[in-house]
Amino acid sequence: MKALNQLTATEIVGAIADGKTTCEAVTRACLDRIAEREPRVQAWQFLDPELALKQARALDRASTRGPLHGVPVAIKDIIDTDDMPTAYGTPIHTGHRPRVDAACVAATRRAGGVIMGKTVTTEFANFHPGKTRNPFDPTRTPGGSSSGSGAAVGDSMVPLGVGTQTTASTIRPAAFNGCVGYRPTWGDLRCAGVMEAAGSLDTLGLIARSIEDVALFRDVLLGEKPQPLAGPSSKAPRVGFCRTHFWDRCDDTTKKMLEDCAAKLSRAGARVEDVTLPQDFERLPDAHRWISSFEFARNRAWEIDHHWEMISETLRKGRINDGLTCSFDKYRESRAFAERCRLKMDDLLEGYDVLLTPATAGEAPVGLNATGDASFCLIWTTMHVPAMTLPLFTGPNGLPVGAQLVAKRDADRQLFEAAQWVTRAMS
Repeated sequence: MKALNQLTATEIVGAIADGKTTCEAVTRACLDRIAEREPRVQAWQFLDPELALKQARALDRASTRGPLHGVPVAIKDIIDTDDMPTAYGTPIHTGHRPRVDAACVAATRRAGGVIMGKTVTTEFANFHPGKTRNPFDPTRTPGGSSSGSGAAVGDSMVPLGVGTQTTASTIRPAAFNGCVGYRPTWGDLRCAGVMEAAGSLDTLGLIARSIEDVALFRDVLLGEKPQPLAGPSSKAPRVGFCRTHFWDRCDDTTKKMLEDCAAKLSRAGARVEDVTLPQDFERLPDAHRWISSFEFARNRAWEIDHHWEMISETLRKGRINDGLTCSFDKYRESRAFAERCRLKMDDLLEGYDVLLTPATAGEAPVGLNATGDASFCLIWTTMHVPAMTLPLFTGPNGLPVGAQLVAKRDADRQLFEAAQWVTRAMS
């Protein structure tokens, strides 16, 4: 049997139900892993081992069991928790104590999850990095903005992490840390109690070590009875291989791994075709820039007015400057353009179950002053479609590289089942 901290959420629930372990034992195993690795990885913004163990012991005494019974979960530090501080990645809010849990935290507790602690985020879930290092190589970024959640799951500190995504903030750290990362169809998962960056784009993001865990956690957050997936033996998917307009930003190794993946899926029985995005999609980075910046700058009006000097130069000169100089007319035109593209995307995806596309340009880059190229997620985030990165590849330096699958809006379970099939075909 694997070490308890290495079990997936689904395996933990089963082992506890079968009497093979306890909630407290699982939590202790995860805490031991954190104690061993945290000085190197620095994934946690707040961690109280006794608080985590108190939750686990209460679950061991409980007469009822939810679908996440005894599963340790990491929560990104822009998501409110009533028993832990939430600082939003900035010294401006150090020690801030919310009065209530965010909706996703409350749903996780209701399902029997153990809220382990708060994981590091970049400043206001934007560009300026926090302290977290990549667990595979501490000289490299873990990605962002859900840096700590990606690193904690990737380093077997916890089986599940909650992040968010406005551009690439879940898919990129999941890919860099060798995890399964999922960004849902925009609007499906409630963001009450989550710091808003840009509401027209924001979603929760889930990070796990298996597709089945993502599906389970999504059902929990939707308030649905968990439903098993069809399994990898389901019908071979129709796959569109979409290099995107950013293909030249991929390193040569990543290009070859994705091309080889497309060929292998075809040999395994999938219908694989090259897909080219409409030419005007080249304008999406600008549309995303103005939508996200306009909304972000107005969401942070209080911090701008009262604590300007405590905001990083990176954020002041970047997204805030963009937002403050963006007119409402430019913002409104960018939103209208994005919606026109979404309609084109709906039509394009009618012929495919999923698109296969890069998750990142390659392995996590060396350096801790940035979080990596977000280009390969930006399009899909703006299109409001569900996306998932799978840890299918290993780069030239031995670090994980993800393959991203994208489905049409509201086809999230179809995405999961195609991801199962792809994973099995690539194994």
